[in-house]
Amino acid sequence: MTAPVIMVLGTASSVGKSVLVTALCRLARQRGLRVAPFKAQNMSNNAAVTADGREIARSVAVQAAAAQIEPTVEMNPILIKPEGQRRSQIVVEGRPWRTLDALDFWRRKEMLWEIVTRNLDALRARCDLVIAEGAGSPVELNLKAGDIVNMRVARYVEARCVLVGDIDTGGIFAQLLGTLMLLEPEERELVQGLLVNRFRGDPALFEDGVRILEQRSGLPVLGVIPWFEDLHLPEEDAVALERGNRLARDGLTIAVIHLPAIANFDDFDPLAREPGVTLRYITHPNDLSDAVAVILPGTKHTLAARRWLRERGFDVALHQFPGSIVGICGGYQLLGERISDPLGVEGQGGDEPGLGLLPVETIFSAAKLTVQTDAVSRAPWAVGARLHGYEIHMGRTRSIDADRPLITVTQRGADAVEEHDGHISKDGRVWGCYLHGIFANDAFRRGWLQRLGWHPGEELNPSDPFDHLAQHVAAAIGEKQVRWLFDIG
Repeated sequence: MTAPVIMVLGTASSVGKSVLVTALCRLARQRGLRVAPFKAQNMSNNAAVTADGREIARSVAVQAAAAQIEPTVEMNPILIKPEGQRRSQIVVEGRPWRTLDALDFWRRKEMLWEIVTRNLDALRARCDLVIAEGAGSPVELNLKAGDIVNMRVARYVEARCVLVGDIDTGGIFAQLLGTLMLLEPEERELVQGLLVNRFRGDPALFEDGVRILEQRSGLPVLGVIPWFEDLHLPEEDAVALERGNRLARDGLTIAVIHLPAIANFDDFDPLAREPGVTLRYITHPNDLSDAVAVILPGTKHTLAARRWLRERGFDVALHQFPGSIVGICGGYQLLGERISDPLGVEGQGGDEPGLGLLPVETIFSAAKLTVQTDAVSRAPWAVGARLHGYEIHMGRTRSIDADRPLITVTQRGADAVEEHDGHISKDGRVWGCYLHGIFANDAFRRGWLQRLGWHPGEELNPSDPFDHLAQHVAAAIGEKQVRWLFDIG
């Protein structure tokens, strides 16, 4: 059997497509369906590692978790990881392929289409249902000739399409009706319903809006989905950070430096979910004033981030900062004595002095490590705690002083190892490592927060966040519409 496909299209980027696919995956799974997410092409520096050591978008891995299956590259065959305004690393079927500018990538779209269809076919062959996600808008007319992610996918599988608009940004009628108007007739026939997302207030106040949309479009409005606070799901990309810090609450403040080409910043979501913790993304040293800790996150371009930190005045500010200083992946590399890229792995390459806050040196090589990792903490606030996460990096970091590793790696992929990673200063104030997901480990995270002066309170939303999200969306759509949506014959 070849599985049918439901496709969630959006009127623009960041209208909530990824979250809705996550909810639909859990709803389908709750109904006993073998369901899998699919996004042909994703642009994000938030990546996850599959069990076989390949990269896919973090948002797709989250959707797979909602579907209660292991993520695989078939779910996201093409991942674009921006390295600047015009260059991106292209990851194909989970492996780095080439670094291209936008025009070069555009010229290779037709070749990539075969990769998209091959992986989608493989996914459909082993599932009851696939829930696909579009990217951006399906009616960017100047880009449509090279489409391999929106209506071309929908036409290929004759998907049952749902079009989503974000009412919180305004212009919901222009969003939905304008998108429908710009679709070709054969494309429009695939759209089976509309969803109005992120409504604040009483949905009954939008009854006239629903009537207008249905009259003008000839399609049913499947639901008006209320605004949902505290989703507890990773953001797909850095657009959320550019719109402002939506994770902040009153309490103990931890600053995260918003580096250029920031990557895997969802590492820090578990911190923001703790009661009494405020997570603030900053771009200027003055914003460190009331923070008890500062984190340097991953970045797709470490050398460029190093120069940016110097130009912004962070060198002096970090050396004077009295609180804890943490680096994860690229941030760990930045904390060291030196960063060298002799092969030009990151653009033009080069050699830069690090911040000099940890006695480590990094050299970039052509081989990229992507692997799921198990480790044991050696940090004084969580000695012996079992840690699980993943590594994605091209640099190899050598400790000049090997006496103070942060963790001991016990498993990389299928291989049992015993290898030290990371470094911690003598007073425990400065530390870093390569392990993404380290803050998702409760004992490690809470032990570190308590060291900063935090006192644990009540758990926030302790129930399964996927069930919570699915219930929220199902209540807005209604059981009749949910049954219709999953009526796959």
